[in-house]
This record gives sequence, C-alpha cells and structure tokens, in this order.
Amino acid sequence: KSLGTTLSRDPNNVTSKNSFKANGLVNKHVIGVIAADKGVILTTKSKGKLKCSTLSRGGRRTIKTIRAATSGSHYRSDLTDAAVRKASAIIKSQKNKTVSKRRSRK
Repeated sequence: KSLGTTLSRDPNNVTSKNSFKANGLVNKHVIGVIAADKGVILTTKSKGKLKCSTLSRGGRRTIKTIRAATSGSHYRSDLTDAAVRKASAIIKSQKNKTVSKRRSRK
C-alpha cells in the first residue's frame, strides 16, 4: 500500500506521484529520467515533440548535465532535484556490486 499516495506509471513523471505539477502528459515542459542499458535517458519536450538524450559518461557528469538542462537553462527548475535524485538512484543500481572477501583465520 502507498498510504494514501496515488502513484503514476508515466515515464515522463519524475516524482512518480500523480500530480499536475509532475505530470508529463498535460504540461508544456516535461522532464523525464528513465534507465538505459548504461546510464540514463533524459527526456524533454520541445515544440510539442519529445527529445531524448542518452547520458552515459559517468555519474557526476550526468548529474551536471541534468542540472544544466533544467535549472541552468530555466526549463522546469522546480523538478531539478527530483530528476537528479532519480538519475542518482538509477546510476547507483547499475553499478556492479563488489563482494568483500572473507578473511581466513590463522
């Protein structure tokens, strides 16, 4: 259960909450962050068409690009933090998990 919060499956909804602010269908400007094979795909809307950019050159560079594309260019700066959080979670999940070696007793 989501404890009263209605969620959304829209890929262009960064917060995944069903709200007018983050809805990707009704707003003129859209920010969407979804997982790619390696990295993330940043989606924006320009002149009614969706533009997708694949960002796969490292975590810090990806976050810097998302900040520049949103608040840096005055394009939905209210959703910048949510987009960065979602991208960070996706990048973290794509990293290989390292298993620590067990020390043998002497």
